[in-house]
Amino acid sequence: MVARESGSEPIATSSFWVTLELAAPAAHINSAMKMRALVIVLLMVGGAADGAIGPAATAEVAAPFDAGLARLAEILGSLHYLRGVCGANEGNKWRTEMQALLDAEAPSGQRRAQFIAQFNRGYRAYLQTYRTCTPAADLAIRRYLEEGSKIAREVTARYSN
Repeated sequence: MVARESGSEPIATSSFWVTLELAAPAAHINSAMKMRALVIVLLMVGGAADGAIGPAATAEVAAPFDAGLARLAEILGSLHYLRGVCGANEGNKWRTEMQALLDAEAPSGQRRAQFIAQFNRGYRAYLQTYRTCTPAADLAIRRYLEEGSKIAREVTARYSN
């Protein structure tokens, strides 16, 4: 089966032809990004056809302390929002701490995406609730500072060399 539209070329997959309709080129996509995307697509298509690449083969191994780091990422997101609302004048301090965590623990891949999702979850949870600083927001900040410190100490003590 071949599907064609004017100006489009069919792309062969394992057992049939599919037509790709490309959008206009975006200025922010450079040739290196295009090459990485092409390699990823080729690996996915080739692996799916051969049955060589499956969820078990591509899944990243979770570290034993990932649950603690995920919670820490959520706390950092909450602090990033709440400290700003409560006028701490810290700028991007908590976001920078999150970036340092990502750089150290998850420079790429699914773990990184999960940690970022947790950070954003913490940020958005308070974005929806607090527009101004309240006593409850101050209490949440204090509790998050304590919990975050505890998690950092425990992970460091238990898993550092």
